[in-house]
Amino acid sequence: MKNEMLRIFDDNHQLIGQASRAEVHRLGYWHETFHCWFISHEAAKDYIYLQLRSLDKEDYPGLFDITAAGHLLVDETVEDGIREVEEELGVKVKREELISIGKIHYEAYKEEFIDKEIAHVFIYETPYKISDYQLQLEEVAGIVCVDFNHFYNFCFGKTNSFLAEGFICQGGVKSIFKDDITYNSLVPHELSFYQQVAERIKQYLNRR
Repeated sequence: MKNEMLRIFDDNHQLIGQASRAEVHRLGYWHETFHCWFISHEAAKDYIYLQLRSLDKEDYPGLFDITAAGHLLVDETVEDGIREVEEELGVKVKREELISIGKIHYEAYKEEFIDKEIAHVFIYETPYKISDYQLQLEEVAGIVCVDFNHFYNFCFGKTNSFLAEGFICQGGVKSIFKDDITYNSLVPHELSFYQQVAERIKQYLNRR
């Protein structure tokens, strides 16, 4: 995985070439990623879904994150990022079902790890039930859904946590998850990143 080749960009987000994934994060090149947030509407409420990263992940193990996400390889288009959904969650999604909510640029730093992402962000109105997901356990250890309004209020500092419900897999055993999630339980993207995502999804829901 560290040898995967990615397109790299300068600080003006202009394409300058390509580099291995390991080099990208060591030297801090801007690179492209695919983010897909699952949402649903049930019983007059809107929901958003989070994945729990596997404890085997090198980066941010055991933390809750975007429903499905991944790096775009040098020979991939943005739409090719849909492979991440199918690989990680085990459900089929058609390209035309993805709804673009634009790009988000953000940076994260952790010891020797530099992450500068040009994220192509999509939402997907999922018809699937929690029990339908077949997780790629080396990548994903669980999936939960959250009342979107609670998530939105959390992102803008109105609450310190939100309730999540779903399932997790530990040691090959699947169990029900129902607990509050705080910022310390999330992958530490910049707060402004979560705010942009929440606001763009809210705008979409208001137009729907």
